[in-house]
Amino acid sequence: MYSKDFLKDLYRTLYTIRIFETRCIKLYRLGVIRGYLHPYLGEEAIATGACAALRQKDYMVSTHRGHGHCIAKGAEIKYMMAEMCGREAGYCRGRGGSMHISDMAGGNLGANGIVGGGIPIGVGAALGAKIRKSDQVVVIFFSDGASNNGVFAESLNLAAIWNLPAIFMVENNHYAVSTPIEQSSRSPDLYKRAEGYMVTAGSIDGNDVLAVYEKTKEASEKCRRGEGPVLIEAKTYRHGGHHVNDPGLYMPKDRLEYYSKKDPVKIGRQYLLEKGQCSEEEIAELENHIACELEAAVEFAKKCPEPSVEEFLEEIACK
Repeated sequence: MYSKDFLKDLYRTLYTIRIFETRCIKLYRLGVIRGYLHPYLGEEAIATGACAALRQKDYMVSTHRGHGHCIAKGAEIKYMMAEMCGREAGYCRGRGGSMHISDMAGGNLGANGIVGGGIPIGVGAALGAKIRKSDQVVVIFFSDGASNNGVFAESLNLAAIWNLPAIFMVENNHYAVSTPIEQSSRSPDLYKRAEGYMVTAGSIDGNDVLAVYEKTKEASEKCRRGEGPVLIEAKTYRHGGHHVNDPGLYMPKDRLEYYSKKDPVKIGRQYLLEKGQCSEEEIAELENHIACELEAAVEFAKKCPEPSVEEFLEEIACK
């Protein structure tokens, strides 16, 4: 059903996100990356599976935990790393940093430091696609915490009454910072909220990259037929606290252990071994190649100049 090359591409993305995030944490500890850092560790399958079902001209809207989305949508890690380090060669010329990377040419409409802030942006992009009759689809990534913001309900309602080609991807990692979903919602099944708007919705295992791919592919086909929007709740669990300085002591050890056994990168690797008939040697070679690319990206970023203060001040003055 799935080709070896396809499964290899999925694993390449999963593994790239994993080591990119891990390396960024180390660079943050060294003071190379400044500001805040919200790792995507443990959630890699959602971005990977969803973006694999999109075409290059389709759009996506990211979140404050968005590095994985950027990589999955095709962003080059050397320019991402330059942006993370606040360098001129970054996607946003070092102005955006971790929470504001965008790549318009790649269909990445940007990450957003405001929880839920990207949802109406995605709906606007979907409306534009419908007006242009461009056959484009928009995937809007947002968290379980964002689903409690009023803008979620407003945006979902507009997308519904206008039949917009929008896929609302709820990345339910069970916590809004440190508040568990059980304390912020009477029902932990967030996809059920779409029923009141007569929007097609469902829940999937967000740690299974193929499950995410299949559901997103199905949703995108529905949207292209003019039968959108669709809401997908991808249930997952982050591997640590809300951000890099949060020890996550509120996360029960038994749940962490449970989800560590459902590691999305390990699941993707197993798919490549079993369904893709890929050998351990081939996978090791692929992982080594990705690791070398990442180190080259880090060196590229370190050698890039920082943004000009004079230009920055001119930009502010022009505003």
